[in-house]
Order: sequence, then structure tokens, then C-alpha cells
Amino acid sequence: MSEHFGTLSDGTPVHRWTLERAGTRVRVLSYGGIVQSVEVPDRDGRTADVVLGFADLDGYLSHPEPFLGALIGRYANRIAQARFPLDGLTYALEPNNAPGSLHGGPRGFDKRVWEVEPVEHGLRLSRVSPHGEEGFPGRLEVSATYTLDASGALRIGYEAVTDAPTVVNLTNHSYFNLGGPDSGDAGGHELRLAASRYTPVDADLIPTGELAEVAGTRFDFRTARKTGSGYDHNFVLDKGVTAAAREVAELHDPASGRVLTVSTTEPGVQVYTADHLGEPFTPCQGIALETQHFPDSPNRPEFPTTVLRPGEVYRSETVYGFGVR
Repeated sequence: MSEHFGTLSDGTPVHRWTLERAGTRVRVLSYGGIVQSVEVPDRDGRTADVVLGFADLDGYLSHPEPFLGALIGRYANRIAQARFPLDGLTYALEPNNAPGSLHGGPRGFDKRVWEVEPVEHGLRLSRVSPHGEEGFPGRLEVSATYTLDASGALRIGYEAVTDAPTVVNLTNHSYFNLGGPDSGDAGGHELRLAASRYTPVDADLIPTGELAEVAGTRFDFRTARKTGSGYDHNFVLDKGVTAAAREVAELHDPASGRVLTVSTTEPGVQVYTADHLGEPFTPCQGIALETQHFPDSPNRPEFPTTVLRPGEVYRSETVYGFGVR
């Protein structure tokens, strides 16, 4: 089901689509591919929205930087110095996180209106990112398919092809608060990650290149524990890159009983405890679990590659499952 959600300053209409299956209701915007809301029941059957979002389009336009619920690209996370080498050339990007590039630049995929078509149990969003958009090479044809499966899990599958060598790293940037919108700080949520290593960062949150062991550090979530605050780091998933999505994370809210499981084909997940989230929200009100390739991979040949070449197909899938205990 779709409805008019608002109009951009240039007259472009924005629509909202509602998906519902097996007790899960999800609302998705054509603007930014944004997951506006995800409603699921708690252990007592009471339904609440478990992702942060705005009630109207103006909220997203007035507060773009949190990237609430958005489809992120061409390159999720950070690229150092807003530049990278590829096949002997250096590509300069539009910086928006000085001195680097963050989440695709000032007008990344999160600030574009996507074409939307219904598919079985969901939606397919698509657009063409022209050569040179935000400095990235190649004409990229990209799609993201949002579906609800028989269990009520939200599956997001990404595909892309290019006509010239480029880099691609797509993710969703939802902030989860399993207690619901009025439950306050999410730091009491318990997180478990199948990650024995993480990527330490410098003062600009750029990976140093080291893959450090989590054992004996505050980055060890191999056994579930409260997240607290102070995290904006990429965790190296033990499974690596996989053809099919495999479970890598579980987030649990003891108060409501809600449980989120995250499965992905990706080799990493950025855990952001939203310490810098501003009004109308409060710091640490949500937790982002951004499945991805590693930050700054285009400048780190030792990291899993994010290069996409003509004739290849970029594919990635992440599944958000919901339950209670």
C-alpha cells in the first residue's frame, strides 16, 4: 500500500509504502530508501516502533546527518581524505566529513528519490547513479529490494552493475531501540556479535589498518552484554564474506523482551551507539548495526575488496529478524 508523503522543493513527490506480514509492519520512503518505521510486538503482545524516524518529510530534510533509516551509498562509512586510487588513477570525492567522505558524500543515495515497484511481499527500489556523481567513477545501476518473509523478518537485498571500474559498499542505517520510541536510552540493550576482531581507528575514525583482537577489551561482544556508549567502530565478522546471509548479531532488550537478529553476507558491521545523536532525539537513544565492507577499503588493499568492474554483479543481503524472550 502506498500514499503521498510529501513534496521536495523542486516539486518531486515522495511516497510512503507499507509492508505487513506475520506481525511485522514496515514503512519505507521513496526518498533515500528510508525505513521510516518497524512495528513489532513485545513479549506481552504490545506493538511499538523499534527504529528511530520522523513523522514527516520535513523532519528528514531538516535533520539529514543522522541518516535515519536510510539506504547508504555509493560507499557506506568513511573514505580517508575523500579520495582513493583505482587502476592507476586517483578519484577525488566530495568531502562531507572533513577531511574525508562519509556515507557517499553530501548528496549520497540517502538524499535521492528512488523509483519504487511492488514485488511479492515487498518493494524493489532502483536508480541510476551517473558517472561522476559525488566523484565516484562509472554509471552504476543499483537496486535494493525490501521484503518481509514468512517469519516477519525484513530482508534487504542489494544489486548493482557498472560500466566502468568503481567501488560500491551499500547498507541500511536504521537506529534500533527495541523498547520503543518512549523508552529512552538504548544503552541497556544486550548485544552479541560473532566478531573476534575489530578495526581500530585514528582521530578521524579512519581504520589504522590493524585487525585487532577483541579479547580482553571493551570491544568483546562475543558473549552478550550491555552496549553502553562510546562505540562507532567496525567489527570484523568471523564468517567473512559469504554467498548467503548468516547470523552475526543479536540485540536484546530485557525490559520489553524484544530480540533483533541480524544476518548478512557482509564481512563487517559498524556498531554506532549514537552518542552524538541530536534533537529531537537524545544521545544513545538508538543503536545502529550497519552491515558493510570495512571503512576506507578503497585505500586499504589488505581489506576485502569493494571494487566492482564491468561484467560483474554486486550482491549483498542483510536480514533483520524479530522475536521475543
